[in-house]
Amino acid sequence: MKSLKAELHIHTVLSPCATLEMLPPFIVERALQTNTHLIAITDHNSSANVPAVIQAAAGTELTVLPGIELTTAEEIHCVCLFDTYAQLFELQSIVDSNLPDIPNNPDYFGLQLIVDSEGNYVDTDPRLLSNATHLTIGEAQQHVLRLGGLFIPAHVNREENGLLPRLGGVPPELNLSIMEIFNISKSEAIRQYPFLKDFHLIPSSDAHDLEAIKGIVHIEMDDISVSALQSALQTQY
Repeated sequence: MKSLKAELHIHTVLSPCATLEMLPPFIVERALQTNTHLIAITDHNSSANVPAVIQAAAGTELTVLPGIELTTAEEIHCVCLFDTYAQLFELQSIVDSNLPDIPNNPDYFGLQLIVDSEGNYVDTDPRLLSNATHLTIGEAQQHVLRLGGLFIPAHVNREENGLLPRLGGVPPELNLSIMEIFNISKSEAIRQYPFLKDFHLIPSSDAHDLEAIKGIVHIEMDDISVSALQSALQTQY
């Protein structure tokens, strides 16, 4: 078993809420500086910058998992992780067909920049990516699992876009196992929501700036894959 530090929820400049320093080479450099071995790129409802970060990390000791932070119809954020960009690309087509065609207002919401592996500007996504899709949380989960991905409700305790404040509990029909908590310890989360003792709770930096990348998830894994990650989180958290 190899001990790893991971960040499973990172935004790039494609997310309007991220700082302009969240460029592929800087994200990779920061991860390596903090001895973080595994990261996932999870921009809001878009995966356009994932290939650039993967390319930026090529030849280093850093592994980049393709991912997305999908916003459900209930306005719940969910981290969706995959082994390959091909899997993520298929989910992206589903997200695209379910994202309302509302233009972004960069002066109000922020820029949504698509960049290359060196951080050079390529394009701007004109859609409001922070909007909710038409997919319910159950539908979103089914698509992710069908494609071989890992589905983790994000910052479930957070008032804004968290599963618990939005729904008041965890729908049993989802059969959720792993959930992400934000800015709170596992013991405090369980104190506030006693039923969370039955779930595997992982910490999150929800990194929108470079300083937030610090390898907050500590796990032991033989190999790096979504299935191995799921197993590690379920046995070690």
